Amino acid sequence: MTASLDSAAVAQYLADHPHFFEEHAGLLGDVRLSSPLMGRAVSLQERQMEVMREKYKALELRLSDLNRLAQENQAIANRFHGWTQALLRERTPAGMPRALTEGLKTSFQVPAATVRLFNVAPEYADEWFAAGVSDDARLFANSLVAPYCGSNNDFEAVRWLDDAGAIKSVVIAALRQGGTGPAFGLLIMGSPDPERFTSLMATDFLVHIGETASVALAPLLD
Repeated sequence: MTASLDSAAVAQYLADHPHFFEEHAGLLGDVRLSSPLMGRAVSLQERQMEVMREKYKALELRLSDLNRLAQENQAIANRFHGWTQALLRERTPAGMPRALTEGLKTSFQVPAATVRLFNVAPEYADEWFAAGVSDDARLFANSLVAPYCGSNNDFEAVRWLDDAGAIKSVVIAALRQGGTGPAFGLLIMGSPDPERFTSLMATDFLVHIGETASVALAPLLD
């Protein structure tokens, strides 16, 4: 009968009889298993301890990763808070684009940032943030359903940045009222570091930045 048992049947039997090793405690020391860590045969108890140590180590690494991510997210949240405070301190609509972009550069250590708005109110038509924009740039803005984050592929919008020739990676976010409808402008951030903004980055905070910028700049529209 013993010869007819396979490993699955033995495993199922042990699973169905959790008290087996309590009733046959001697087997815990007699059963010998191969240890991939120690390179020799060990008892069932020793192997169980090895497995538990491996699990604890994996949990410690996972906890360390979660702690690191939590700290990074907290740092981003603090920068976002500082930026929104800077926006609230600006009292004039015409000063908001400068406060917004300078705040991004200061709070997030972004080397370059700018905005370009379409269809602004007549009193702002001669401001720097209302300079001419091609039809292609407007179409591109309307096509952005999420912020673009990655390499500078010679976008027209990137040319609006200072020292645009040195920019290697960018974030481009469409500005929309209420987060929906046609775009009324673009927010652009750039860096000469090609790894500063990559397609692998999460865009949650970038979405929040774009939405906050949209609300702050909406009073400038016609």
